[in-house]
Amino acid sequence: MRVTQLLGAAALLFTSSIAPAQAGSLTAQQAPGSSVAIRPADFPSTWDRFVEDIRTVPTASNLIASSGGVTTGQASWYGPGFFGNRTASGEVLRPGSLTAAHRTLPFGTKVRVTNLWNGRSAVVRINDRGPFHGNRVIDLAHGAAQELGLTASGVAQVRLEVLP
Repeated sequence: MRVTQLLGAAALLFTSSIAPAQAGSLTAQQAPGSSVAIRPADFPSTWDRFVEDIRTVPTASNLIASSGGVTTGQASWYGPGFFGNRTASGEVLRPGSLTAAHRTLPFGTKVRVTNLWNGRSAVVRINDRGPFHGNRVIDLAHGAAQELGLTASGVAQVRLEVLP
């Protein structure tokens, strides 16, 4: 029996003594083929549930979609200090990955990023949130930054094209 089920069973025994205001902070969920599990509504039970709770809902009003799928701006990159950490989508950041962080695009969106300073381009997949510095439009993983030739400069002017 899982710890949450044990705690749920204990909470079920004492529900008659819980004030209505306190009882509102508990939720009951029936999983197929199992007993009712009661858990505090404020705490995710697994990493996956946590990631699902923080994912942003894709909207048609994000800037790139409303501008016909193309935008320009400044890009930066991140990598070595973050390898092995989880991204906002729950994936582990690995060396050489062609992924990127964007503030509003849905996870899994493919974007062609073109470095306007040297003409090089790469297709990246959005799996993280950011950048949170200045007016940058995208934050590239180290592998994508190397393909675009912007690891030395740190930043570059880029064009983003959302791919179907």
